[in-house]
Amino acid sequence: MHWPSIRAAQSRQIPRVPFRVLHAQQQLATGSVAEAHLPALARWPEALRVDGHGVLLTVPAADRGAFFEQANRALREAGLIVAWRDETYPVLALESKQLLATFERAASRFWGTLTFGAHCNGCVLDASGRPAQLWIARRSLNKATDPGLLDNLIGGGVPHGQTPAETLLREGWEEAGLLPQQMSELRAGHVLRVARDIPEGFQLEELSVYDLSLPVGLTPCNQDGEVASLSLMSAAEALAHAAGDGMTVDASLATLDFALRHGLLPAPQHTALDAALAALRVGLSELPRSIPLK
Repeated sequence: MHWPSIRAAQSRQIPRVPFRVLHAQQQLATGSVAEAHLPALARWPEALRVDGHGVLLTVPAADRGAFFEQANRALREAGLIVAWRDETYPVLALESKQLLATFERAASRFWGTLTFGAHCNGCVLDASGRPAQLWIARRSLNKATDPGLLDNLIGGGVPHGQTPAETLLREGWEEAGLLPQQMSELRAGHVLRVARDIPEGFQLEELSVYDLSLPVGLTPCNQDGEVASLSLMSAAEALAHAAGDGMTVDASLATLDFALRHGLLPAPQHTALDAALAALRVGLSELPRSIPLK
């Protein structure tokens, strides 16, 4: 059996070159830039070295923020950075995850830098404690990315200064009307690595997956207008969507990870999916140190 989201999570067809940052006399791998965009970077020769080896940012650490502010706005005006969010994301060394700078969230796709996401499967258990139903969201048609597609109960990008678990607690209210104390039963899944071409550029992301069991009768309610509707589906129906193409790639991966960990698939499918997802797993999600009481 084939799962479109797993193939999509590793889909790389657009030629890209390494993006590095000169830091403490070392060239640290930080991301990648599309070959087609190299001419657009030639306007900053005092900050960027563009050659056959890729793109190297040479400005001192104290000046990186100012450079990215100027360059990213110019790239936005040129149509090369889209879906501007006014949110701050970290620029990290890929190997050590050392913080090298910060910049606008949308720019991460142009520069191919590492980002983080957090997704939560909201489930309802049957009398035996087995997941019987899943709350599935439909994204607003006004969303900048994947409008109208199905999604997990909670999901979002992790901004600079937050952990995936902290982001999930914040997004719990915004996307589902859940207070932190209602998320005290949060459980950790896997961290999955996504590396794929997308319309905005390149998504290099570590997706932390979580589960949350909700009591029968509790109906989540979106607060921020980013969700068009929330539906309580049988586990089988939700998994059918995750195995198709009507769900976002991230949400599909999170749902498939949930299915594996809870044994919701027949043995042959379980074995095949486990092998397919193994290529994306990079660890286990981290739970919050504590759940706020308010």
